[in-house]
Amino acid sequence: MGQAILVTGATGNVGQYVVKYLEARNQSFVVAGSRTESLYEHFPKAKAVFLDFENPETFEAALDGIDRVFLMRPPQIGDADVFQPFVDAMARQSIRLVAFLSLMGVERNPFPPHHKIEKMIEAAGIPYVHIRPGFFMQNLTGVHAKEIQRDDMIYIPAGRSQVSFIDAEDIGKAVARMLSEPERHQNTAYTLTGPEALDYVDIANTLTLLTKRRITYARPSLLAYRSHYIHVRRFEPAYVNVTMALYVMTRLGTAKAVTDDFERLTGERPRTFVAFAKEHLHTFQP
Repeated sequence: MGQAILVTGATGNVGQYVVKYLEARNQSFVVAGSRTESLYEHFPKAKAVFLDFENPETFEAALDGIDRVFLMRPPQIGDADVFQPFVDAMARQSIRLVAFLSLMGVERNPFPPHHKIEKMIEAAGIPYVHIRPGFFMQNLTGVHAKEIQRDDMIYIPAGRSQVSFIDAEDIGKAVARMLSEPERHQNTAYTLTGPEALDYVDIANTLTLLTKRRITYARPSLLAYRSHYIHVRRFEPAYVNVTMALYVMTRLGTAKAVTDDFERLTGERPRTFVAFAKEHLHTFQP
């Protein structure tokens, strides 16, 4: 039986912090991905393995010696069925816990692929913990930063909805704790949020104060957003369509709940958006 944790998406927003806090807990782990050169660059001291969710021939080597898995859906894979062979491969092994990075409110929303993947893992009989976070604060320093930098504008089709944003580092910290105590968290789910629900006008006003520039919330329509991100930003339509589905649900109020799950798991308060924005202020500059 293995004693190591497989970390998929290790160079991503959450995965990098899962690695950071597993290291802090002296846990044995392996980083996995389809670009091993990037893994070696980011984690020169870690063992790295090649894993391609669309190539079952890579599964056996990636799972060798593994008893826990942090599973993250790569953004470019919108078809949940792609994950069935990997879930089947985990089921054939003595996995003590698979921690799946899911989505807040997805238990009531069958449209995003996360919903089907959750059900897939449960049906396979693998001990699981579903991590259902709110929107990442890093979405604003990452994919949506360009419009803020270039146009002093937040270009997100969320309407007037509120969002309980959470720092991805807080998610990684909580996930590392779950993976370090696998039996305690088997067959559970946690909704991880920040300490408050904010709308994008609140976010724009905070950034205005911190950057000393007038940042506005554009409130584009869903179709205007889709056109912009496909034709101007050059994102893949499948990826943009998934994000549109998430924003449709956000408009219905699914992202505004504030929970105490993070505090119960870690004994700490989650980070505020103001504190996050101050630390990452450089990412909003032109």
